[in-house]
This record gives sequence, structure tokens and C-alpha cells, in this order.
Amino acid sequence: MKMHEIGVAVAGAGFIGPVHVEALRRAGVTVRGIVGVDEAEAQGAADRLGLPKAYRDFAEALADPAVHSVHIATPNKLHFPMAKQALEAGKHVVCEKPLSMTSAESIQLVELADKLGRVGAVNYNIRYYPIALEARQRVRSGELGEVFSVHGSYVQDWLLFNTDYNWRVLASEGGELRAVSDIGTHWLDLVLSITGLKPVEVFADLRIVHETRMRPLGEVKTFSDKDEAAKIDRATVEIETEEMGMILLKCEGGARLYLHVSQVTAGRKNCLRFELAGSKNSLSWNSERPNEVWIGHRNEPNQELLRDPGLLSPEAAKFANYPGGHNEGFPDTFKQLYRDFYGYIGAGDFSAARNFPTFADGHKEIVLC
Repeated sequence: MKMHEIGVAVAGAGFIGPVHVEALRRAGVTVRGIVGVDEAEAQGAADRLGLPKAYRDFAEALADPAVHSVHIATPNKLHFPMAKQALEAGKHVVCEKPLSMTSAESIQLVELADKLGRVGAVNYNIRYYPIALEARQRVRSGELGEVFSVHGSYVQDWLLFNTDYNWRVLASEGGELRAVSDIGTHWLDLVLSITGLKPVEVFADLRIVHETRMRPLGEVKTFSDKDEAAKIDRATVEIETEEMGMILLKCEGGARLYLHVSQVTAGRKNCLRFELAGSKNSLSWNSERPNEVWIGHRNEPNQELLRDPGLLSPEAAKFANYPGGHNEGFPDTFKQLYRDFYGYIGAGDFSAARNFPTFADGHKEIVLC
């Protein structure tokens, strides 16, 4: 099946659902329609995005024979039941992270997808920055030598104040972990995919900064405008999920991973960083400057490599679509993930190796959480 012949329905019309729609179109995949929290939201999203169909509900999307795959971009508590329903309806699935609320649920999805011969992916898009793929290739080829350690962070500031609110802060909606699950798993997936390391022990120090938050009487959008949020009436709600944490992981072979995660770091809007120390060289990358990577040496000058398909390894260059100096960023990572995922489905050999983040990868992240 060719890419444009694959029909997709997107469930979720909030912040990230429309990002999926745009990226799918850029990847050459046909978006059949969108599902919202209700018909009105779905219709509004379909009108804004120019989609042919606003599904009344998820069941209608699953019943559409033109839909071969479903993207789930809904609150976390809905991921498991919706992914399960989609698989049972014979659809392939791309699910936002986390794959489910518990590892008991996520392993069910891994096994169900295998049993039904469907393909599942978790939307860990950060893997698909070309420089991140270049880092993976350099590590896997042995250029950096034995990996001693990786340290880094993923920090934001959108929940800095106790008046900042989103459904993610509630354990009942997002799960027992918040900052770690929401953004920390992106860092873990990226670093583990680059290095191939396997954690065997975890130690974490997590902190709830705001024991209570001021919940709007009516929901607000993720990353909503501060002036808009200030006009909303509020009520106090107790918080049981962490805003920040420090995590140490020991891996097979002795390598160590050190992660700082925070959603209360003023001025950091969406900043993922890592520095990898190897026995031959080191390597450092920052997602807010995604088109460059620093490479450290002991006995020769350090280097800074800029993203340029002509300078990248073949494995990374195929996911860099523009010449050097023409920067690629956040939206492009979604496009490249979907090119990889739907290229795999289109090839039809489901026994072949999968480079995209699979349901099994998503399960491993939840086990770590």
C-alpha cells in the first residue's frame, strides 16, 4: 500500500492533535477526519484544518472502512481503552505518551498488537531530529567508545505558578507521575534509543512544589495565554503529582544516566539537553538548538557539527529533508516519525526490524516510571 492510500483518523483536537494532522499531511498520509471531546469540537477542528470529516465519536471513526490507522492524542487515561478498541477494530495505532496509565495495561497492548498483526507506535518524536539520529549512529558504530554516562535535563516553566493548571496535574487524569511521565520519558526514550543501554536500577528524588493549585471552573488549553487564564474563576485543588525530580539510573555494564526534570524552571520553555561521555569522545545536544551538536575530544580540537545532509551519516541524512542552513525543527520530527511508521506499514513486512518507537518501547518507559 502506498503512503497516500493509507487513511488515518486523529482522536484529539487540543494542542497536539492538530500537530499530528499537519505532520501526517506533510508525510503524504491521507487524514480522513478528526474526533473531539464532542461533535462541536470535532467540527470546529475539521473546519480549521480543512478535514473532510468530523466524526461524532471514536466508534464512528473506527467503523470507517477508509481508516486504516488511528492516532490517539487524548488525555492519558483514555490511551489504553482507545488503543485497545482501535487494535480490536483492525487498525494500526500511533499513541501519544504514555502508552497507558500502568504497565499492566501497556503489556496488554504489546501482546494484543502482536496477536492481531497490527503495528503500534508511541509518539516519541524527539528521536527524529536528524542530529539525534546522527548521535545514535555515531554511538552505535563505536565512534564514541564505551558509554560511561549520560547526564542531562528536560525543563519547562509552564506550570511555574500555582495558578497554572491543566488536566495533566491530576493523578486521576494523567497518572501517578507527571513531570517524569510527561517529559522525562521523552529524555529517557531519546537517550536509550541513542545508546542502546538497558537500565537495571532506578533511584529518584521527586518533589511536589505546589501542594495545591487553583483549578479553573472550566478547562483551559495547554500553554494557554496568561491574560486569558487570568480572567477565569478558580477553585483550590490538592496536587499529588510531582513538578520536578532528579533521577539516577544504573545500566547493564555499569553506565549511569542522570536526569533532571522540571516543569517549574522559569524561562525554559521546552528545553531537552544531554551530554554523553564515552571512552573515546563525548557529545552534547540541546533541543532548543536542534541543528547542531558539540563533539568533545581529548587530544584534538573539539568540533561542532551543523545539520547538513551532506555531512551526516546515511542513516541520519534520509531524515533530513532540507539543505544545510535551512533549519528543521519540532514539527519536522513528527513528519519524519510518520514517514518511518507508515513507510514500514506500506512495505507490508511486519517481521522486519522497527526503528520507530514501538509499543514495546512505550511499555519499557512505563515500567521505568
